Amino acid sequence: MKVALLRDLIVPQLSGLAGVRLSAMVQNRIAMLTPSRERLLGAAKALFAERGYEATSTSVICRLAGTSESQLVKHFGSKQGILEAIFEYTWEQINPALRLATESIPSARDKFKLVVEMVLNFLNKDPQVRSLFLLEGRRIRSDGKLIVLVPGFLEFVKMVDEILQQLKEQGELDSSLQPQAVRSGLMGAIEGMLRDKILSGTSRFPAAYSDADIRTVCFRFLNASLNK
Repeated sequence: MKVALLRDLIVPQLSGLAGVRLSAMVQNRIAMLTPSRERLLGAAKALFAERGYEATSTSVICRLAGTSESQLVKHFGSKQGILEAIFEYTWEQINPALRLATESIPSARDKFKLVVEMVLNFLNKDPQVRSLFLLEGRRIRSDGKLIVLVPGFLEFVKMVDEILQQLKEQGELDSSLQPQAVRSGLMGAIEGMLRDKILSGTSRFPAAYSDADIRTVCFRFLNASLNK
């Protein structure tokens, strides 16, 4: 129990160490307390969020994680593999919570609003994941693969589509609108607003609006898609 407690206290600090060179003693302690796979995920998440995917080398990830590149290849195959693993792990935390929260709600409109609220709240609590989702998730790599299309993300898309299909079956969605088109439009709007907010914090891009404004715009867009 003491080992688990120490691990819980030490490992989260990886997220704040992207610019710090860890001492050998600290690296050894982390190595003893946490499996190499978890250390690599924590280090990669912090470095990708701070420096960007392209500017982060596997050697730097392994140095921060206190392990070897052979371990990275063993667990993830490549740098692209570890980014996909970060996304998949995140959706594995989000999706079950969304399913549990919405399964007993009869109103599809209320389900949709709750999904938006929960996802935005999750992203607010984890700025690193938010940056990766919005700045790295849609990026096309050298092999043409969309990193964001991990199974967990596709499960989330399916969940949103089910809610919009329920709206259509209940006669609430405008009959001239295709549910998947509505989903893409709403998700694109939310992603765009969140991405612009990130840019406003690192550049002079004008995006002086709050999270409450994002919710308001999103729900206005949804209401515009519904029958009055």
